[in-house]
Amino acid sequence: MNVSVSQALPTNDSYLDELDPKNYIIIKRARVNNLKNLSVAIPRNKLVVITGLSGSGKSSLAFDTLFAEGQRMYVESLSSYARQFLGRMEKPDVDYIKGVSPAIAIEQKVNTRNPRSTVGTTTEIYDYLKLLFARIGKTYSPVSGKEVRRDTVTDVVTAINKWPTGTRVMIAAPLKIAKGRKLNEELNLLLSKGFARILVDGEVKFIEELLNPAPEAGKKKAKTLKIEGDIEILIDRASVNPEDEDTTYRLSDSVQTAFFEGEGDCIVYAEREGKMQRDVFSDRFELDGITFTEPSVNFFSFNNPYGACQTCEGFGKVLGIDEDLVIPDKSLSIYEGAIAPWRSEAMSEWAKPLLKNGIKFDFPIHRPYNELTKEQQELVWNGNEYFDGVNDFFKYLESKTHKIQYRVMLSRYRGRTNCPDCRGTRLRKDAQYVKIANTSITDIVLMPIEEALEFFNKLKLNTYDQKISERILTEIKSRLEYMTRVGLGYLTLNRITSTLSGGEYQRIKLATSLGSALVGSMYVLDEPSIGLHPKDTSRMVDVLLSLRDLGNTVIVVEHEEEIMRAADQIIDIGPDAGSHGGQLIFQGTLNDINGKVASHTTAYLSGRETIPVPPQRRKWVDSITVVGARENNLKNLTVKFPLGVLTVVTGVSGSGKSTLIKKILYPAVGRLNGSVAEAPGRYDRLDGDVSRITQVEFVDQNPIGKSSRSNPVSYVKAYDVIRQLFADQPLSKQRGYKPSHFSFNVEGGRCETCQGEGEIKVEMQFMADIYLRCESCNGKRFKQEILEVEYNGKNIADVLDLTVEDALDFFKDKKTILDKIVPLNDVGLGYVKLGQSSNSLSGGEAQRVKLASFLAKNASQGHILFIFDEPTTGLHFHDIAKLLKAMNALVDEGHTVIVIEHNLEIIKCADWIIDLGPEGGEKKGGNLMFVGTPEEMVKKPKGYTAEFLKTKL
Repeated sequence: MNVSVSQALPTNDSYLDELDPKNYIIIKRARVNNLKNLSVAIPRNKLVVITGLSGSGKSSLAFDTLFAEGQRMYVESLSSYARQFLGRMEKPDVDYIKGVSPAIAIEQKVNTRNPRSTVGTTTEIYDYLKLLFARIGKTYSPVSGKEVRRDTVTDVVTAINKWPTGTRVMIAAPLKIAKGRKLNEELNLLLSKGFARILVDGEVKFIEELLNPAPEAGKKKAKTLKIEGDIEILIDRASVNPEDEDTTYRLSDSVQTAFFEGEGDCIVYAEREGKMQRDVFSDRFELDGITFTEPSVNFFSFNNPYGACQTCEGFGKVLGIDEDLVIPDKSLSIYEGAIAPWRSEAMSEWAKPLLKNGIKFDFPIHRPYNELTKEQQELVWNGNEYFDGVNDFFKYLESKTHKIQYRVMLSRYRGRTNCPDCRGTRLRKDAQYVKIANTSITDIVLMPIEEALEFFNKLKLNTYDQKISERILTEIKSRLEYMTRVGLGYLTLNRITSTLSGGEYQRIKLATSLGSALVGSMYVLDEPSIGLHPKDTSRMVDVLLSLRDLGNTVIVVEHEEEIMRAADQIIDIGPDAGSHGGQLIFQGTLNDINGKVASHTTAYLSGRETIPVPPQRRKWVDSITVVGARENNLKNLTVKFPLGVLTVVTGVSGSGKSTLIKKILYPAVGRLNGSVAEAPGRYDRLDGDVSRITQVEFVDQNPIGKSSRSNPVSYVKAYDVIRQLFADQPLSKQRGYKPSHFSFNVEGGRCETCQGEGEIKVEMQFMADIYLRCESCNGKRFKQEILEVEYNGKNIADVLDLTVEDALDFFKDKKTILDKIVPLNDVGLGYVKLGQSSNSLSGGEAQRVKLASFLAKNASQGHILFIFDEPTTGLHFHDIAKLLKAMNALVDEGHTVIVIEHNLEIIKCADWIIDLGPEGGEKKGGNLMFVGTPEEMVKKPKGYTAEFLKTKL
């Protein structure tokens, strides 16, 4: 569909010069990538959605033009170190940009692989929690459960003044005799300090009389003084009078002296009802004979040696005995040999006492392990007086490690397990003794975020603690609330950041930005609806609107219909992708767009174009079944996956889709045919016709190569043929060039300054690295003499700069090359350049390049199980239609396709649906809600997916 730009806005952009940059961000004639002199005025402090086909130029406008200029202007304000690169740091190719605010980009990529980075640290919630517990946390003894307190002089004087006026009190301190000093020497020292009396078992004695007793008849004076009983220094005697200021000052002074002389202990005697009552105060932080560490911010920091757990060194995992290796099949009972190391003849002796004596303590030896109560399972591991448990067995093996067979046996059952000391929270063990409202910081980071929010909302503190923590609690509650609002209430603060999906990470960054409450900024978001079930999209819209209402300009690159409807303005870029895109088709509201402009976006939004529902669903006979899936939040599921059809696994974010497919199905099937090395998550077994599957391919959104030199043309193996073509040219033969001379991966023809990258990375220390065009080859990647070789008027750099669509025309008479690159066009990547760096491809584009490589192979060998992880990422409705066609082509060739997806267009076209839920997270997710066809799902609505699917069928 070709649309003339005249239908939308006037081509004369002189009106931009009259607009006020205080009210608009004005871009005049942007030429970045495929943008064709695009001019646009974006209203400030509005929610603006930029839409259009994949590759039409949305990201070029939002990120490569707007954000790049915002970042460049920011760097300009920095130190001379950063500015020394500015002369070479390229400005976006544009006449001018006015009115740019400080820019914040929130992209899809999970930027950190740091094993110490958690959801709590990324959102800064954990920093506030550390501060909160350091300020108002109370330490409780694990022995008595009493609060550990350090008594101050004020505490002691306040306690004395609570007694009735006139009560006689004595303030004393235990006598500490220095090492190597005798008692009479210590008493002489006390006399010299001005003390006159001591207490012996509470009775007052004069020091002078003890040192110089009256001689008894016929006895000599003893050289060494001996006193039986507890000796205390009597510091002062007084009567309680809270009204008298002098008495209070005197008591304070005496208590201070007692703490000093008693090395932290002060004893107060008070005469009550004719008896002397003795109270001991201590200014040391101890109780029950244990000295505790006083809470500080570093005390709760697992990234600091002071606060990190000593056992796991702050990583949360240790190399320990893995329960899943010891008891691999939990559907077996102890009698049937559930404990794998006790199955051999020699080691079965360890099982006999349990089997023989189980009846004495009512232990069900015939019940499957996974049906035992938690207490019974712990008994198997810890043992009792009748038998030694599994832990004792492994301690025995460790004591015999001088024998190789025991070392081998130990290694067989070892794996990375949660640290027993810190429960995987990475903090030192005594950090758990510090509590607020009977809850420790480790309890909070292990709670789902929505539970943590509920805890803080209900938290009642005394007036003093409330005043100290008021500002901190506001920040914590605000950030937790935003995390819940963006649909991440099921995550825990302890979750490692690198395990999050791209969509989850992006929403975390969004929630962090909201929590920071910045004003007057420009937020550029890359499809925040990724990974969101339709149920959560409306909450995302609310979040974007609140970000706008704070006083920010929110620019969203998005295809999601609901977000478009909520936008203050829509900017449609097109009309098509690649060299046919880059023009402003429309700017206005959704109501304006429907009647005025014909484009792919309006065609789908108005219903003129739709993705058709298949006339009938494919039938299937064979299947594979995962039995007893229990990893993460999965509730012991048994799930059947049909073979030879298109299956969609769906459910809300956090319901367990990725766990079931990525952590269990993929590694379990892959290990059977030797293509996957990683261990699957916890499950019992695989049933069904698994032997039919000859290969399993997981098509995820990770980059298509580890090097930035990797690109689409090399990934689909078309570059080998192109290099050979250039090596066959007369000039190449004359100069002796081989195909390797046209490769940027090996020395020979490539530019050695940038090593074939075309750009040079400049590390900016505390900022994101900057990539600058290589000055030697001007970004061409090859030496000048190599570029002199041409085919049909284009050199190798020109060919790599062609889009897939243009290359189809250029190589129309080269069937071997066409066969390789046609699939790239078929999956909707006609706009991508052949030599485009893998760094610049989005997750969805990388995924489709992988799909194209499988289509190019025309893989008819065997039966391949293809697994796609949210393949609609970054796809317009028009591109989803192409993607479905490509996936159905794989099924028609006799393969099986399983897709993890929320997109209703894909769900409605599935042959089989597996829906998990009902909600996300540990408690509410991980249940099997529905299996069957889309029509059956709508007839028996159960769960959120069925409600939304009704509108599409």
